Amino acid sequence: MMELGQHISQRYNHELEDIRSKVLTMGGLVEEQSVNALKSLLEYDKPLAKKVANGDDKINAMEVDIDDDCTHVIARRQPAASDLRLIIAVVKVITDLERIGDEAAKIAGYSKKLAKKPAIDGMHSELTHLSKLVLGILHDTLDAFARLDADQAISILEDEGKINREVENISRLLITYMMEDPRNIKSALRINWCARSIERIGAHSQNICEYIIFLVKGKDVRHTNLEHIRAKYFPYDDESDNESLNDE
Repeated sequence: MMELGQHISQRYNHELEDIRSKVLTMGGLVEEQSVNALKSLLEYDKPLAKKVANGDDKINAMEVDIDDDCTHVIARRQPAASDLRLIIAVVKVITDLERIGDEAAKIAGYSKKLAKKPAIDGMHSELTHLSKLVLGILHDTLDAFARLDADQAISILEDEGKINREVENISRLLITYMMEDPRNIKSALRINWCARSIERIGAHSQNICEYIIFLVKGKDVRHTNLEHIRAKYFPYDDESDNESLNDE
């Protein structure tokens, strides 16, 4: 795990730590929004869905506030090395956090409409499983950022295939339901849109993991094969880890 460096200027130390603290606060709010959005979907809870929709503005305001703090640090401190990587990573992380908040709001919007009519039989368990998987990834991602843990971040990136398989399975089931009964089409489409939003929450979480690796290792690993990332930047991992990658 990486630790933030200390500077002669205590005020500079405070500014960097304050930015990081604000990101963690924003992450906590985004996670809460995501949990509530999926709960409203699975439990047909319209009041909770409305609460999620109303909470999106707070996330947007936090993104603007943190972005402004980063701009001021760049202008006043002219950060270099790990400090600059921290600022760059934060700007990218809060963008993905804000987009996760957007996806939570979308799910809440669909939830309000789906609450008027019971979900298609068989889909509740599928959505529950996908939701637990993605919420677990989001939680672990925020934990990895809090601890600046690149090892945890690379492990989370390996879960991409699991999410894709879950969503593809849901899409196949929904197509079957629509073919069997055209009256299911409207609800099936809304459920599919929810599944895609859940998938994007996972994708944005994994983007954040890439920024964590950039911050800790100093290397941009976007659009890079996972096996290559492990071999080059995590050479101390044992062979079993590499075998698990080959199995994906």
